[in-house]
Amino acid sequence: MKLARILIVLPLLAALAPHPAPAQTVPASREQIRQSFAPVVKQTAPAVVNIYTKRVVRQAASPLLADPFFRRFFGDVVPHGMPQERVQNSLGSGVVVAPDGTVVTNHHVVKGADEVTVVLADRREFEARILGSDERTDLAVLKVDLPKGSTLPTLPLGDSDALEVGDLVIAVGNPFGVGQTVTSGIVSALARTNVGITDYRSFIQTDAAINPGNSGGALVDMNGRLIGINSAIYSKDGGSNGIGFAIPTTMVRSVLSSIKESGKVVRPWLGATGQPVTNELAQALKLPRPVGVLLNTVHRDGPAARGGLKPGDVVTAINGREVEDAESLRFRLATLTPGADATFTALRDGTERSFAVRLVAPPENPPREITEVGGTNPYTGATIANLNPALAEELGLEGTQTGVVVLKVKRGSIAHRLRIQPGDIMLEVNNHPVASVGDARRLLSGEQRRWTIAVKRDGETLSLQVGG
Repeated sequence: MKLARILIVLPLLAALAPHPAPAQTVPASREQIRQSFAPVVKQTAPAVVNIYTKRVVRQAASPLLADPFFRRFFGDVVPHGMPQERVQNSLGSGVVVAPDGTVVTNHHVVKGADEVTVVLADRREFEARILGSDERTDLAVLKVDLPKGSTLPTLPLGDSDALEVGDLVIAVGNPFGVGQTVTSGIVSALARTNVGITDYRSFIQTDAAINPGNSGGALVDMNGRLIGINSAIYSKDGGSNGIGFAIPTTMVRSVLSSIKESGKVVRPWLGATGQPVTNELAQALKLPRPVGVLLNTVHRDGPAARGGLKPGDVVTAINGREVEDAESLRFRLATLTPGADATFTALRDGTERSFAVRLVAPPENPPREITEVGGTNPYTGATIANLNPALAEELGLEGTQTGVVVLKVKRGSIAHRLRIQPGDIMLEVNNHPVASVGDARRLLSGEQRRWTIAVKRDGETLSLQVGG
């Protein structure tokens, strides 16, 4: 009986005895990696940099000179003292995407910068120059001046189109200037187009903590690939509320390639515009669900027309990627390059069809004929031009828009006093249509006591009578 009790107690004592802690090993499988972000962080963090910028800002010696009333008399000259200069500093983050020192960041991080300094995770500092910056996508490309033979750690570009809601992601950046910081979360949503951050909207939404200073930093997947550039947050107090937005690498890749090739971003022109398919439109068109873009206008000489697309077609996909609305269509086009062949899926008379469209750069036709209006008329002091697809792209207008557009207005001029604004499209002068700069020059010449003009602004037609 005693022997039996001893045999029972011995296993219990063995179980209660202290055991040495298991040795930590490098994860050998995807499942093991998911238990810790450390392997991914070690792989990716060295390629995420801090960016410091300096900008010299000129300001009047007296704050009164910022008032338009006083500037009317003194202009930019300070009567008692010279204009003061101050250095404005800002910070952000960036990602090294090539060993030669090519860095991608946000446009707003380096906007107006006179000096740009890139600081690596190992504290090395390098001066950098801006190769190109695109405000409409909020992306910029920098080049670090490296010593001969040196290279930098890089982060490979992944496929943001392969992401799914619920995927784990890591955000790396320099929030509030405290130093490199890593946060984790999931992909909360994809293709967010109702966020008014840039002109080309299709953001990755994540709940990984993103704060001021994270802009331009990396959003990384669990394979250690860059899948987004952190750009903005939704916040009421400036802090993270779990709603952050990143620019997908499909857009990053396109902007990076274009800037490295030509120093600027050249986006393809489709030559068509449309409207999103609402639930009411879907019912009227007998569509199974509200998705896609109903084409309203197709330029007769544009790529869309040459590819066979017509007004009334509903574009539902480009190269197999679903097009949900007009913003999604613009985003998908912006990720392609001029000269590329794209397959458009569209519904026509209830039947799904495919169209092969060769995209081109926006043409400079008709020539701009940039002209400053002189004489004495409502447009005196305004600079106008013929609106063509290339200029429309630069101004963020519809690529099928034609006519004459106001580019700038001289301060204090007649046009300025009448509140003519850049972006206004001239429609009529004295009830005569304005189709070209030549028409505008002819209609605005001569002396008249009474003028009637009509302009298009933000989709609305505005009329003005001048004189008596």
